[in-house]
Amino acid sequence: MPSYEQLSELLDPVTTVLLTVECQQGVVGQDSALPELAKEARSSGALANVARLVAAAHEGGVQVIHAVAERRPDGRGASRNARLFRAAERLPVQQLTGTTAVRIASPIEVAEEDFVVRRLHGLSPIAGTDVDPLLRNLGCRTLVVTGVSANVAIPNAVFDAVNRGYTAVVPADAIAGVPSDYTPAMIRNTLALVATITATDDVLACLRRPRR
Repeated sequence: MPSYEQLSELLDPVTTVLLTVECQQGVVGQDSALPELAKEARSSGALANVARLVAAAHEGGVQVIHAVAERRPDGRGASRNARLFRAAERLPVQQLTGTTAVRIASPIEVAEEDFVVRRLHGLSPIAGTDVDPLLRNLGCRTLVVTGVSANVAIPNAVFDAVNRGYTAVVPADAIAGVPSDYTPAMIRNTLALVATITATDDVLACLRRPRR
């Protein structure tokens, strides 16, 4: 874990962006297509911690981007080159454009100044989406990655951020995956090699610190 001074230096509000990944009703909400993941995101406190971080970002002038995965009702343009995509097509809840499934789930609040970036294909919240150009135009240097899942989308986001020159910060208690013991193993053995691993309370302390 970084010291307060080290983390504080990384989390300059001017150059920091908070990214929430797939924190949408059809994924982590009560009527999720993935009930096991939704239960883990809520029971672990990860979703509540994402909401806390988003609220602090709004208060502290840190830009928030919400990355949402969805598909058109006709499926055009959707990826089908992996088992995961084909399985998703058979789920009882579909992440269809314009439905409640692709709205940001409570208790996360979306502010007017937030960006909501929607993707119709692929596994990554960053590659092939508007996220990277937005980050560059915003002058981002540090990307705080939160949300789900630690199995697929979170590591994709972290790797893509690092490959594009951003410093990735991951509050370990603000991401979730399944089974429950997989997330700490992923963090310890993979994400810790490329990202700054911290905790929600430590990020909040930095975002809420008095400014000179």
